[in-house]
Amino acid sequence: MMDSRDDFDANRPVPVWDQNPPARPTWKSDGETTVFENPWMRVTSHPATAPTGAPATYVVMRPQNLAAGVLPIHADGTVTLVGQARFPLANYSWEMPEGGAPYDEDPLEGAKRELAEEAGLAAGTWREVLRMELSNSVTDERCICWLAWDLAEVDKAPDPTEVIALARVPFMTLMREIDRGAVRDSLTVATALRAYHMAKEALIPGWLAHAMLTRV
Repeated sequence: MMDSRDDFDANRPVPVWDQNPPARPTWKSDGETTVFENPWMRVTSHPATAPTGAPATYVVMRPQNLAAGVLPIHADGTVTLVGQARFPLANYSWEMPEGGAPYDEDPLEGAKRELAEEAGLAAGTWREVLRMELSNSVTDERCICWLAWDLAEVDKAPDPTEVIALARVPFMTLMREIDRGAVRDSLTVATALRAYHMAKEALIPGWLAHAMLTRV
């Protein structure tokens, strides 16, 4: 299987306004030293040359997994969210099910696993809707996000470090809470906004879009 990092970059389209760019200077790495590594991330330091020609030292955090997330949408227009305490910001976060998919695994399988483990759900229909580079000035972390529907309950199996809460809320309630700043997880915010756009533009089945946009 192709490393999903290679697939992620190989399939990246070029913006319509940038089809025939002039030659542009880029960053140049003049070496690499691993300063920290564990099963979840590697941190590298690089003596580098900036596009301006100025010397620099660049440090990059390189996750060992691809980020994978899924917004599960029920037939009645509700979505299932998971709540959990997050260590880095010492806060409580409501999010769609998400986690890491090893780079040698099909990312969709990772998303399916997270949906089952965190939300106790399996989906009959999956639609990839978003690929993002997260905080690309300091990390090479990438993510793929899906919408999923035709849902059925399965056994949950959360990570031993996680205490997961579940909430099933109307999709438009999620959109209002994003607007209020109560939901801030980047994958969830971006995927919900993409789902809203797809519902408004008839890019998903009409019955599902109607349920999402009208249930309050």
